[in-house]
Amino acid sequence: MKRWKKITASLLALVGLVFLSLALVISYDSACTPAPELSEQSERMKAIYYSCYGSTDVLEVAQVEKPKPADDQILIKIRAAGVNPLDWHYMRGSPYLMRLGSGLGLPDNPGLGVDFAGTVEAVGEKVTKFKPGDEVFGGGKGAFAEYLTIAENGAVSLIPANMSFEQAASVPIAAITALQALRDEGQVQKGQRVLINGASGGVGTFAVQIAKYYGAEVTGVCSARNHEMVRSMGADHVIDYRQVDYTRTGHRYDLIIDMVGNHSLSENRQALEADGSLVMVGGAKGNWIGPLKNPLKALLYSPFVGQKFITLLASLRQTDLDVLGDLMSTGKLTPVMDRSYPLNEVPDALRYSEEGHARGKIVISME
Repeated sequence: MKRWKKITASLLALVGLVFLSLALVISYDSACTPAPELSEQSERMKAIYYSCYGSTDVLEVAQVEKPKPADDQILIKIRAAGVNPLDWHYMRGSPYLMRLGSGLGLPDNPGLGVDFAGTVEAVGEKVTKFKPGDEVFGGGKGAFAEYLTIAENGAVSLIPANMSFEQAASVPIAAITALQALRDEGQVQKGQRVLINGASGGVGTFAVQIAKYYGAEVTGVCSARNHEMVRSMGADHVIDYRQVDYTRTGHRYDLIIDMVGNHSLSENRQALEADGSLVMVGGAKGNWIGPLKNPLKALLYSPFVGQKFITLLASLRQTDLDVLGDLMSTGKLTPVMDRSYPLNEVPDALRYSEEGHARGKIVISME
């Protein structure tokens, strides 16, 4: 018996050592280095460059090599780029688990930004969908730059004629997240009661409009200063989160889209119908356990209740950009923009985004 206790203790110690080693590797930050010098023959462009994880202090406006399109790619002259929480998560490498995909110790890709809108400048030999001069929008790593290349079958689509570059750049990540949360994960139906927690933010402003497009009765949760704006987007009811806790009103919803993560799973259950669904888009802050709390609890709850708890990891898809383009062209979806910054003020834009009080979207303008 004593031998088994020793073996068990040794195995637990070994497992603990492995996890500690993994934690140290994942959380390690390499030192920053300047952007590499270019040869005289190199074509150059201006871009936001970061060689290490950290605050906005790690960002620099640098001269880097202008990309060239491969046979199946298009080269885009960027006119505007959208700012998302994803950008400062990449910048900080936080939560640490995301570094398994973005790079251990330092970022694999020193370019920052995803959402873009611009003009096709050149196309590869095999490209048939786009031509030089086309105005396009979409998502690709390194959008805080003067140029970007992306595969023609990647997350890129034509900008509707009634949208500006700035409006189009505000769409991809936020609107696709809202669309997939409501249509794919939430399976929203006409007449359902839908609550949007964080209705005045980037994803929330799109979610309100898309939910109304599908015929839902929409309740938006936001601060009092944003009530009029959220109502103007079509919300039937608005709740001031500083005055009212939506989980304690006694009202039940068929679907809750949660961008804020300021309520526990058990609290949200009180606001759901017995067969309702909670789609978690945003989560609690933290480098380790915080963002995982509700998703882990959801796995434990799900087998024992009729309600559904879904953690959304949105995917940028060309087909969804086409859907959003159609909605914008017919006036059923209109981007809400808070403010615009030039490229060299990207650090200021990210700091403002991180504060969490933006009304709609923040945009980087290249004009």
